[in-house]
Amino acid sequence: MKVDLNDYFYFVHVVEKKGYTAAARALDMPKSRLSRHVVQLEERLGVRLLQRTSRNVAVTDEGKSFYQHARKLVDTLELAEAAMDNRGGKLTGKVVISCSTGVAQFALLSIVTEFAKLHPKVHIEQRVTNAMEDLVAEGIDIAIRGHSAELPDSSLIQRFITNVEWQFYCSPRYLDTLQQLNTPYDLADCQFLKVGRSGSKDAIPLMNRDGLRTHQTSNIALCSEDMSTIRQAAIEGLGVTALPDYVCRTALQTGELVRVLPDWLSQSASLSLLMPSRLGVPPHTKALADFIREKLPLVVRGS
Repeated sequence: MKVDLNDYFYFVHVVEKKGYTAAARALDMPKSRLSRHVVQLEERLGVRLLQRTSRNVAVTDEGKSFYQHARKLVDTLELAEAAMDNRGGKLTGKVVISCSTGVAQFALLSIVTEFAKLHPKVHIEQRVTNAMEDLVAEGIDIAIRGHSAELPDSSLIQRFITNVEWQFYCSPRYLDTLQQLNTPYDLADCQFLKVGRSGSKDAIPLMNRDGLRTHQTSNIALCSEDMSTIRQAAIEGLGVTALPDYVCRTALQTGELVRVLPDWLSQSASLSLLMPSRLGVPPHTKALADFIREKLPLVVRGS
């Protein structure tokens, strides 16, 4: 029976999208057509690759083994097309990048636009979310992740970019209303503006340069997953907050914010670049990843 390379391509998408419905949506094609290609592949191989149930699709042991080979084949075909697209030295192609709202607004803004100017034929799709997405299932080529702990081991390619310090800030006006703010214990008498959701762990973490760690309860006045909202609330004099230093750099320079508790940090986090593990990376994707790794540390450090 004649080999149909589309069978491999569609099978890989069903596995990575974890089902026919998501794969059909991503490929913009009928689910029935997708299913026919997978069935055709199974019949030609004489093995069951996917176990279908009423609610989901499970990959059989044979399917997992076959997927590793099929993924390499698809990678090779995609690299061959990318090589033709990028002939002549001009980068072209689509790259999907994922990052959090704060990173998009305060760190990657100038980097993405600068790259787009340099390489106008590269189509950049930036997805902004605070959720930890599945890069493979969502078709993401590059992800920038902030994390305070080690990222779990996975098949993803992980590249450390830079460290980020979360420092304490408030407006000069708010600071004037406080009797004192010299030690972590003084946070108990403050209104606090928290990045994230309200929850049981509302005590503020603190650490100093000597490695001493403590937690201090405070009066949570506002919670938001959007760093720009928290920063603006601090500028408006609504309380004290802890934010990455690069988020508050401009407001610090203009005098809208001042740093408080200078001997303490809320946390020291890391920014890392993640990519799905592939046989090869298309030139336009590698170029953007390299550009981010070069420029992002400079933006974060303010140099």
